[in-house]
Amino acid sequence: MTIEQIIHQVKENNPQAKIETIQSAYDFALAAHGTQKRKTGELYIQHPLHTAYILAQMKADVPTIVAGMMHDVPEDTNTTLENVKQKFGDEIANLVAGVTKLSKVRYRGVERYRESLRKMFLAMTDDLRVILIKFADRLHNLRTLEGVKPKKRLRIAKETMEIYAPIAGLLGIWRLKWQMEDICFKYLYPEEYKAIEYRYEIERKVELNQYIQKVKTIVADRLTAAGIEHKIEGRFKHLYSIWQKMTDKDRKFDEIYDVFALRIIVPTVADCYNTLGIIHAIWKPNYNRFKDYIAVPKPNGYRSLHTTVFGPEGKATEFQIRTEEMHQESLYGISAHLHYKQHSKNDTKTMRWMQEVLDAQRENKDTQDFIQQIKINVFQDRIFVFTPKGDVYDLPRNATPIDFAYAVHTDIGNKCVAALINNKMSKLHQELKNGDLVEIVIDQNRKGPNYEWLDFVTTKKARDKIKQYAKRFSLARIRKIMPKMPK
Repeated sequence: MTIEQIIHQVKENNPQAKIETIQSAYDFALAAHGTQKRKTGELYIQHPLHTAYILAQMKADVPTIVAGMMHDVPEDTNTTLENVKQKFGDEIANLVAGVTKLSKVRYRGVERYRESLRKMFLAMTDDLRVILIKFADRLHNLRTLEGVKPKKRLRIAKETMEIYAPIAGLLGIWRLKWQMEDICFKYLYPEEYKAIEYRYEIERKVELNQYIQKVKTIVADRLTAAGIEHKIEGRFKHLYSIWQKMTDKDRKFDEIYDVFALRIIVPTVADCYNTLGIIHAIWKPNYNRFKDYIAVPKPNGYRSLHTTVFGPEGKATEFQIRTEEMHQESLYGISAHLHYKQHSKNDTKTMRWMQEVLDAQRENKDTQDFIQQIKINVFQDRIFVFTPKGDVYDLPRNATPIDFAYAVHTDIGNKCVAALINNKMSKLHQELKNGDLVEIVIDQNRKGPNYEWLDFVTTKKARDKIKQYAKRFSLARIRKIMPKMPK
């Protein structure tokens, strides 16, 4: 890796970027690391160079790339953080300091795991760019794991799977998440990795590539005829995600069918919907597999149209339709989002899940409670549920009408007596699905919730409100039946 490659990538992202600062950071890091070598035998400067290049690919801003170039300087050389501050200013020095703090995050059992997660979340709420640098640093370290002793290699792979990969998913940085997971999969489950790699790469990919090429030709001809500019590419599911599906659903390799999808990238949102119409005119769609993440984006900002059709030979074929901006955001998440929207770092705090992290941090001084709440309310897959007026609420998967009622308003939850899901009367413990239309029936005379609802609600708000009422009700009963104390 060379500094010229990084500068070329930065200029491609932003022709007005201040390249001089990046060159200066490289010279500074090179002088600090000197002849230091990594355990792989290469000069140490290669690691910060690769870290900075990954950040440039993610469309990170110049201060983030500069901090990535120098992220190991204070910890691994005689050059201090104060030296960095004097040369590059407070902003970059603070980013480097943030990464240095996170370098102590390790997976060493459940208790330290919880504390490590808390540190990561705190770094995110302070400045997301610290996490982006740490991810780039971690990905390059994973790519060079061969030079690490086996015991340490397994520890790094495990902590990446437990801590880094889930947070990358939360931030929508799927490209890094998939790469991290596949590398860790190779070291943590080597036999399973080799078996799936052989079956997938040798047996299926040739056949699937031929099929994808056939579908691309058909769709490209129709889009060209309609005057829609487009780029079509095949996307193969990553090895770890295939293994996860086999494990979670107890399926054999040959029973996993959705191992590929076609991405269609078009200039505008209107082109996205026109493309969808053209595809549905060619092949019959499976309406149970249609998702409009443009109208209703995921909590991490992901936007795209997803549809599955019965393509040539009746084969289930998934399409993901998006603009170039949406595509970059789907790969690099919050980093690409900031690049396109030119938001400041503070604007990211308006994201709903980020607000949930901040709320959890304020409410829970106990680390175990904090992590438990975050896992329940943020890490879980989300679904989107609609009110009869068209308002949208995002909830954790497995949420029920009671969770929805409390999401709308505490009084709605407390007075809920029934629920209509898609205009049909349903049980209060029924699991909601993505896109459901939910109407809550209330009784104004109802005094409060049913304590038994705690057996099936999933959100913290619902649980807290039910417990809160039960506690007040119990105290009121005690006061009522206790004899009055003599004065």
